[in-house]
Amino acid sequence: MDVSGTIERILSQKNREIWSISPDATVYDAIALMAEKNIGALLVVENGKLVGIVSERDYSRKVMLKGKTSRTSYVREIMTTELTTAHPHETVEECLRFMTEKRIRHLPVVADGSLRGVVSIGDLVKQVISSQSATLEQLRDYISGGYPS
Repeated sequence: MDVSGTIERILSQKNREIWSISPDATVYDAIALMAEKNIGALLVVENGKLVGIVSERDYSRKVMLKGKTSRTSYVREIMTTELTTAHPHETVEECLRFMTEKRIRHLPVVADGSLRGVVSIGDLVKQVISSQSATLEQLRDYISGGYPS
């Protein structure tokens, strides 16, 4: 698969706001923020440092299915701490590959120890579709003689 573009390019086209939550917040607060922002995961940041990620999947598997309550459980208890991160110069293809292999949907982007953003599997698929559409348009132009000689 030839997918053009880097993670940096995707980040430049997104809203640069990074939604995060403290590990000491309640799960209820995390779910409420995800609902308000219409997102599926939040980065967990403590003292300015990325320490985890919490997703709707974490909630459903670690709170709801275990009979706990979101108002008495804390983000720290359910967040994923073994993080896979990307560098802004990595390609869409590389990130798609390891997101698929690790079965993750959200990928924090870090460079020089600094959090730069987050990309979702949806962001990457959108980039693939855009790239393929551009290639198809170029091929149509070429076949129909649309390129200048």
